[in-house]
Amino acid sequence: MKSNDWPESGDYVVCNVTNVTDFGAYVELEEYKNKEGFIHISEIKAGWVKYVRDYIREGQKVVCKVLNIDRTRGHIDLSLKDVNEHQKRTKIQLWKNEQKAEKWLLIAAETIGFSEKDVEKLYYEFAAEFGSAYVAFEDAAISGEAIFKNMTIDPKMAKAVVSVARENIKDAFVEIAGYIDLTTNAPDGIEKIRDALEAAVSSIDDQEVRLEVTYVGSPRYRIKVVAPDYKKAESVLKKASTASIKSITENGGEGIFNRHIEAKS
Repeated sequence: MKSNDWPESGDYVVCNVTNVTDFGAYVELEEYKNKEGFIHISEIKAGWVKYVRDYIREGQKVVCKVLNIDRTRGHIDLSLKDVNEHQKRTKIQLWKNEQKAEKWLLIAAETIGFSEKDVEKLYYEFAAEFGSAYVAFEDAAISGEAIFKNMTIDPKMAKAVVSVARENIKDAFVEIAGYIDLTTNAPDGIEKIRDALEAAVSSIDDQEVRLEVTYVGSPRYRIKVVAPDYKKAESVLKKASTASIKSITENGGEGIFNRHIEAKS
């Protein structure tokens, strides 16, 4: 969604070229409402430029660096030459990600009847809270509705956002699982096992990680970890299983961890 704000000097911006002249090119800033800029011929390319059209044309998408801003005149000076290929690719990807986030918000809103005005408001709230709306969806895919605890957001919308995030962001995180066998002869054995499972869950305090414990079949429980990368996922799985086994053994029971067993033999 286009912002009503102004960019800052030094920012990288995605632009649509609207008019090429002998002395430079006029552009529209894709991320800002009603903001136009100008790339002087001296900022097109390092070295001497004879014909601007040899390097830039109408309808082209370019990434520019903001040089100067004159808000009273509504004028923005831009540079094309000060943007290298890495900066260009990174900025284009970020811009595309935000377009995806906007689309996903509209999809989520449609399922619960939110208006476009509500969507726009939430988009900017996500940007303020997470740095970008896309990051909000990435975090939602991993950690679920818990990431919105510091925000005032309709619970139905939060649930819809998580659903859309997990459906669309397939590669933002990895998923692994392990299995723990918990046994005890204590009269209150069910409570002891429940305490051990809760110990696994409470051992993790990381919003980048999602942990789920499910019953497989006595005495086996499955611990599933969703995390940004395998290293973190393995670390969390080990920490959770260790906490669970420690809890059950301290209460007179036994616990065994199995990394790859899918079912009780």
